[in-house]
Amino acid sequence: MSELDFKDKVALVTGGSRGIGRACAVEFGTRGASVILSYAGNESAAAETVKAITDAGGKAKAVRFDVADSTACSQAIEEIIKEFGRLDVLVNNAGVAIDGLVMRFKDEDWDKVLDTNLKGAWALIRAASRPMVKQKGGAVVNLTSVVGEMGNGGQSAYAASKAGLIGMTKALARELASRNIRVNAVSPGFIATDMTSNLSEDLKTKMLDAIPLSRLGESAEIAKAVVFLASDQASYITGEVLRVNGGMYM
Repeated sequence: MSELDFKDKVALVTGGSRGIGRACAVEFGTRGASVILSYAGNESAAAETVKAITDAGGKAKAVRFDVADSTACSQAIEEIIKEFGRLDVLVNNAGVAIDGLVMRFKDEDWDKVLDTNLKGAWALIRAASRPMVKQKGGAVVNLTSVVGEMGNGGQSAYAASKAGLIGMTKALARELASRNIRVNAVSPGFIATDMTSNLSEDLKTKMLDAIPLSRLGESAEIAKAVVFLASDQASYITGEVLRVNGGMYM
């Protein structure tokens, strides 16, 4: 079996209906994994992702829950174990970005960003670690961001949540290593998604000027990094933050 083959393995990808999450779900699905992708509200987009995987001969299902709800996170993991008997890979990709100057930023917006991006990932790892310990192994990949490493004006909450993911990744990598559970992170730079397609040409030009490779990244390029870290090829890698940013931050 190839070290990038996920046959007989089960993977949960949160925020898997669009963008980077969809690319990750499809990549795992085409490599043989049974993929569960979570979504917050866009049922049609989730269905499209499931179809893309099944059309390619893979196995996938979509489940709806709010990662900011720790009880819902625990229940989702319980249902996966009940149906599939195991969970081999957890990809914490679901996230929100609410931007604003700090002097005008609302408590509720701060809470929403941190609860979704950081607490949600932690709650899912807490729930997933139990079955992974029982099965004597597993892999977690957290999606952080270049913004969490270098900061960005007007994104204090988002940057804090993504920086927090890096610290959490390293702490849990140390905590869970003795149980053969690896915890890593991928830190994307500016990626061509629905969000970046709506930016002004002037802002896009400024972004490209900051990237040595002079282009935006593609979701598929992030997905390949995620799959690598979750695979047996990365069996001696844990606590790592893999930057996929075109050289924007080194």
